[in-house]
Amino acid sequence: MLDTRELGRRPGSMRQVSRSVPAPADLGIEVLRVPEGSPVDLDLRLEAVMEGVLVTGTARAALEGECVRCLEPIHDDVEVDLQELYVYPDHQVSEEDDEVSTLEDDLLDLEPLLRDAVVLALPFQPLCQDDCPGLCPDCGFRLADDPQHDHEAPIDPRWAGLQALAEEQQP
Repeated sequence: MLDTRELGRRPGSMRQVSRSVPAPADLGIEVLRVPEGSPVDLDLRLEAVMEGVLVTGTARAALEGECVRCLEPIHDDVEVDLQELYVYPDHQVSEEDDEVSTLEDDLLDLEPLLRDAVVLALPFQPLCQDDCPGLCPDCGFRLADDPQHDHEAPIDPRWAGLQALAEEQQP
């Protein structure tokens, strides 16, 4: 929550805000997220306009997750641009604008804006490296550790009985 009382309701008044806030729970997707409670650095500009307060700026945070191909840990950073208009409660809003952010007692809640921006900026399927080969489908070995990893050709199950018989015949 940010307090906007210093701006008053004078269009054109502006204030810069830089602060670090703890990350809310579940900020991310299943395989890549900002750890709960880790610092999120905000650099914001609050500007009073006729309808309310316009918030623009950036948010930066550390990410943790795992590669979707090989399950190796991923540690990265995300930086997102933020922009949202928070309207005054007494400002007329058309019925079609049901998703308009509003100020409550001159306070604005950044969490929904931050959540939307961060989640939309994350890759749908994060990789540890762009050309990650993944895991061996037969044994689960991480192919990036040994690109020459190979298995003997499997025996056709229709010939398995003959293979067993041939092995018995050998001295």
